[in-house]
Amino acid sequence: MPEPIKILIHGGAGTILPSAMTPELEIQYKNGLSQALTAGYNVLKDGGPSLLAVETAVKVLEDNPLFNAGKGSVFTHDKRHEMDASIMDGKTLKAGAVAGVTNIKNPVNLALKVMRESDNVLLTGEGAEKFAASHGVKQVESSYFYSEFRYQQLMAIIDTHKAQLDHNVKVAVGEDNKKFGTVGAVALDKDGNLAAATSTGGLTNKKFGRVGDSPIIGAGTYANNETCAVSATGQGETFIRYVVAYDISCLMAYKGLSLADACREVISKIDKADPECGGVIALDARGNFAFEFNTPGMYRGLMQQDENPECWIYR
Repeated sequence: MPEPIKILIHGGAGTILPSAMTPELEIQYKNGLSQALTAGYNVLKDGGPSLLAVETAVKVLEDNPLFNAGKGSVFTHDKRHEMDASIMDGKTLKAGAVAGVTNIKNPVNLALKVMRESDNVLLTGEGAEKFAASHGVKQVESSYFYSEFRYQQLMAIIDTHKAQLDHNVKVAVGEDNKKFGTVGAVALDKDGNLAAATSTGGLTNKKFGRVGDSPIIGAGTYANNETCAVSATGQGETFIRYVVAYDISCLMAYKGLSLADACREVISKIDKADPECGGVIALDARGNFAFEFNTPGMYRGLMQQDENPECWIYR
């Protein structure tokens, strides 16, 4: 019997409150999530692999300036854009990732190229860009990533020593609301194969080539047909320290927990160390899924069984 094809996505988590969101902006966010879900689900519906479905969904989010990935990436302290992404195949455990790339239109596409066309898992910076040029990955001028809103976010904190997580619409005028800007997808195809992908623009005002959890296999991204597929969004340092995505898989493999219980246990554990630090989307090979987060909101969505896309923002 064919597996129940399914795709989940996220567009970041954090202090996302109705009071800080206009009705028009909420519609824009939900439309962006729906477009990504539909694009990824159509791959699955046509019999395509979960790996292509998550890449497709994440590319749609990378092309949407509302989300901190690809075109919507935030500025570093040096007024540049440094983007990270990863992708993993649950069937083979093959993975590809890139970190600190500055001119790649869709970093998730480059991550997939690294997985498929190199012997490596993670490439960084200039080397990753040279690899992209030699493998036909689309590169763009820095102006492609420019957003006045993102630039003003940087200007608001550029004279401080802090790198700030992406934030909602009110932070640029001084309100302390934080949002963890990452996008990601997990999917299950008709053959029962899982895949996960994650992409981010990182932190506003980050320095020294800082890299978060998104391109780190086992921290921000993980997929294994025997357990689950996970994409995380949150405070990258915390998610790296706790190896969040792999820890969920391990609790299922070695402790026999359900997907939901494993996600709940891991997020509960990191909540004690870092309250309101983010969340995960996760999916197992039987089609069970979970959205688990310790923040007031997370941009997220689900599409399955030819139903319409379902999207949520608040808890």
